[in-house]
Amino acid sequence: MHDPIWLAGLAAAMALTGLVSGTLAGLLGVGGGIVIVPVLFNVLPFFGIPEAVQMKLAVGTSLATIIPTSIQSARKHFAKGTMDVALLRSLAPSIAAGVTLGTVLAIWLRGDALTLVFALVAAAVAANMAMTSADWRLRESFPAGAPRHGIGGFIGTVSAMMGIGGGTVGVPILSAFGAPMRSAVATASAFGIIIAVPATAGFIYAGWGNPMLPPLSLGYVNLLGVALIVPASMLAAPWGVKLAHSIQPLLLKRLFALFLAVTVLRMGWSLLG
Repeated sequence: MHDPIWLAGLAAAMALTGLVSGTLAGLLGVGGGIVIVPVLFNVLPFFGIPEAVQMKLAVGTSLATIIPTSIQSARKHFAKGTMDVALLRSLAPSIAAGVTLGTVLAIWLRGDALTLVFALVAAAVAANMAMTSADWRLRESFPAGAPRHGIGGFIGTVSAMMGIGGGTVGVPILSAFGAPMRSAVATASAFGIIIAVPATAGFIYAGWGNPMLPPLSLGYVNLLGVALIVPASMLAAPWGVKLAHSIQPLLLKRLFALFLAVTVLRMGWSLLG
């Protein structure tokens, strides 16, 4: 794993992953993790990374890359005035609590269990986004009190386990509770900041000193991946934000569903294999 050709190949794969994830982060408010995790999970075996650490390394590295990308994406959406700041503030504490639970579960579970969680949640979200119209609502306003905190906790727990920024589950939930699609994407883009910072710290701690991890790893976070994915993602994120404000909401919803469906197929194939 210290061979120059090995490192060059891994570097190229990381950079390409960053460009794709950054574009989708701005476009869909997903923080890029929904791209990074399945890509890394499929790429890492080709570089001889032991199966026992593949999924956790993919999730940990993804979470670390989400931090700067989500900051940039959230700032862009905030500047356009589509972010629901009041709702974001009210959800932040419960999302953070959910992140703590999700990080503990992700560290405790085996890699194939994390893969199954990722595939099941992504399948449910894809079905929701594909089968409902742009104007479909479960209700016209977001619930208050305990239900609101429960939803925030769910978003934080699942997102930490999947290594995603919160948009994957946050966008359809916000949309179902009355938020316009563009507002849902903008608000969910900020979830990544709340989720990724504590979850990344947890994955670094849990993987510290693991001899099966590749070079340049800090716990379950690969620093080579972070160093290449982050700048590529930040470069591409504004492209996605620009597209998000020029695409019809229904088409944006269908594109989100299509991408999640492809992700589910990838993860399902790996489980069957």
